[in-house]
Amino acid sequence: MLSVVSNIRFLSRISIRGVCSIPESDLRVYEKRADETLESISDYVSEIGEAANVDVDIALSMGVLSLSIPPVGTFVLNKQRPNLQLWLSSPISGPRRYDLKSGKWICAREHEALHLLLNREFTQIFPSTPVDFSSYV
Repeated sequence: MLSVVSNIRFLSRISIRGVCSIPESDLRVYEKRADETLESISDYVSEIGEAANVDVDIALSMGVLSLSIPPVGTFVLNKQRPNLQLWLSSPISGPRRYDLKSGKWICAREHEALHLLLNREFTQIFPSTPVDFSSYV
């Protein structure tokens, strides 16, 4: 059962036509953090690839970051603006959805931070290269 406060929050997101809208302040925070995250991960994975002497194909365009790492496969991290989420598709662990909570991207299902998953998987891919995404996510 929804509390009165929850009902008020829900109703404040509904526009006159009945379509759900996101408060502008939430959208600005999400857009800024999501863009910063995608850009910093792109830069950091480029550095990891250079340090490990591995040719990593990196593409960042229109809110979609693609990291192709032979022979592992392709990671895709993209913005999901309607949900205020980042979605990750990993060739190692599969799909995940992340919400911004207290400044960190947290998986909606496993409640694990994005940087922890990236640390684990990129350490598997590049075992001789130090990996720490905590400053980039």
